[in-house]
Amino acid sequence: MTLKYIRFLFSLIFLLSVVSSAAAQSVDDITPKPVEVKKADRGHVTIDKKAQIVFDKQFADQAAYLKDMLAAQTGLNLQVVLNGQNKGKASHRIFLLFDNQVINKAEMYTMTVEGKDVTIRAKDTGSMVYGIQTLLQLFPLKKVEEVKLQDVEITDYPRFAYRGMHLDVVRHMFPVSFIKKYIDYLAFHKFNTFHWHLTDDQGWRIEIESYPKLNAVGSWRDATLIGHFKDVPARYDSTRYGGFYTKNEVREVVKYAAVRGINIIPEIDIPGHSRATIAAYPEFSTRPDTTWNVATTWGMYNRQNNVLQPNPATFKFLKTVFHEVADLFPSAYFHLGGDECSKMWWKADPVSQKFIKQHNLKDEKGLQTYFIEQVAGYLKEKNKKVIGWHEILEGDLDKSAIVMNWGGDKEGITAATRKHQVIMTPGKPLYFDHYQSKDPNDSLAIHGYNPLDAVYKYEPVPDVLRQKKLDHYIIGAQANVWTEYMASPAKVEYMIFPRMTALSEVLWSPREKKDYADFKRRLTTAVIPRYRYWNSSYFKGFDTWTSDKQQ
Repeated sequence: MTLKYIRFLFSLIFLLSVVSSAAAQSVDDITPKPVEVKKADRGHVTIDKKAQIVFDKQFADQAAYLKDMLAAQTGLNLQVVLNGQNKGKASHRIFLLFDNQVINKAEMYTMTVEGKDVTIRAKDTGSMVYGIQTLLQLFPLKKVEEVKLQDVEITDYPRFAYRGMHLDVVRHMFPVSFIKKYIDYLAFHKFNTFHWHLTDDQGWRIEIESYPKLNAVGSWRDATLIGHFKDVPARYDSTRYGGFYTKNEVREVVKYAAVRGINIIPEIDIPGHSRATIAAYPEFSTRPDTTWNVATTWGMYNRQNNVLQPNPATFKFLKTVFHEVADLFPSAYFHLGGDECSKMWWKADPVSQKFIKQHNLKDEKGLQTYFIEQVAGYLKEKNKKVIGWHEILEGDLDKSAIVMNWGGDKEGITAATRKHQVIMTPGKPLYFDHYQSKDPNDSLAIHGYNPLDAVYKYEPVPDVLRQKKLDHYIIGAQANVWTEYMASPAKVEYMIFPRMTALSEVLWSPREKKDYADFKRRLTTAVIPRYRYWNSSYFKGFDTWTSDKQQ
């Protein structure tokens, strides 16, 4: 091989790895679709390695975030400069500016590309991150020396105030590195809330210092179900499974999310779904003389005892633990579960029956409400408001509680009619643990069928509420990711993508701008390449498996 030929090969490799100049991605490919885009034919702004990121002091963390994201995506390593100190001769700049005059709506941002500069205006962290995410979509997913951004003006803000993604880390636990990656997925899609499901029957996943057996005992199960819950006979492995996130890890995740404009809502599930709790502390159960195991199977309702007994030790425990967890999360909201609380164990328990009579409660539903209201009071001491699954409405509950409705429109209408704010999370179509195909060879899911088109076409506000002028009680929606059949990050990604992308547009973009054909075009052209850039798994059969498929 001659020296000349070797030099040619090196030159070719270099050209393949670094493109000297690249046109921007099309503004028509932005997902979720912005409220307003005004294209201009005036020209373009060139961003190269000499460009600067100039930020107002409120957005120092977001400037560093943009720098890192651009460097990883394009290889452009831009200088970051505080506004007012940018006295150099930068050819072009990306301004991140605080503005509470032009920005007159919640979570709104504007982005202007004109002259020599790109300018993003916002008045809070989340809004600035949304603008950054839009800007990043205009850059190619490859190494470049410069990018030419076409002149454009974008005005954008979300349709719904609450845009959430849930993740269950109890049935299967995931490393902090994946929790951060999950938060990055939320940020890209302009969600604003991460619902972190931390406790359940199958394990306790957060460090608690006041009751250490929650971690020494409650965080570990002796085995895990093999195959599907409905398989007969049931089979189990013999592997001890568990763990928990330390307080330092939680703080690390909370800080990471804050930079990206993501609010984290923790969930400690009570008074049902408490098998891990009573395994650690039997004295909080309706059978204090019993030794309980941390659940090794799924689906406990009316099958295995998993409820708390209303006794002084239990309420002391709840106040102490909820206070301890609340101190870790700056969120104004705290999720306390409240769902699938089997009443049969209370009916069979003399202590619970005596408590119901002594406190003039109507029945076991009244006892469930009592638990919820007690914990709501404990959280109020920490300036927290409560969110609970829709079963919390089985009794007469204070209107300040937000209802997370995993049922259908009926339950959402009931909650809104009773003047509760409602977050819609219906099992059909927003449970992403359900199948997205009917292929018998597809990997295991819990049950049901929620294909991509069903997610995209979902309307969070029932017509009945719009007609009654009660639609303002629907504050948003969320997809839930229960992980009974998701033992790895790759399986989680396979189940959420591309359904998560569809939901992002449902919750962000104006209803009248939704267009499924155009969404699929953008998904194929711009978003799936980003899944690949992230090295993320995703379901490839979304165009084959649709709502009208019967088999």
